[in-house]
Amino acid sequence: MLEQAFDAVYTKFKLHFYQKVFQRFETREASLTTVESFCMEGIMAMGKPTIAEFAAMMQISTPNAAYKINNLVKKGYVERIQSTTDRREFHLRPTPKYIEYYNISYAYLHTVIQRVRERFPEQDVKKLEEMLTVISAELMPELQLPERK
Repeated sequence: MLEQAFDAVYTKFKLHFYQKVFQRFETREASLTTVESFCMEGIMAMGKPTIAEFAAMMQISTPNAAYKINNLVKKGYVERIQSTTDRREFHLRPTPKYIEYYNISYAYLHTVIQRVRERFPEQDVKKLEEMLTVISAELMPELQLPERK
């Protein structure tokens, strides 16, 4: 039962994201391919990774990652920022162009969270937050995300 409930929520979030991606294709506003959209999702989730960190997380070769990143740079969705500590290293940062694209999909998360706050007592919302924090930090050790503010 828990598996089905979690799967339903997770699937609805994925489908909403896919709807937004495909709506962009339908209106010809999107210049990102589906794979590029997934790459950008990874970069957003990782914070400001290097190409090597991105490649390792996505489990693809560094040259393959570099090729994908170069295309995203050309399209204006990501920029390379030179490290202040190691001048040979560059970090990937989504551009405002991508942030605008991303916020359309991310707004749905805020909508659902607002509905949760309205539907459930504060103590239940706090318990849900605690449980999700434990799930992310302790029960999903294979994937580490940077701390969010």
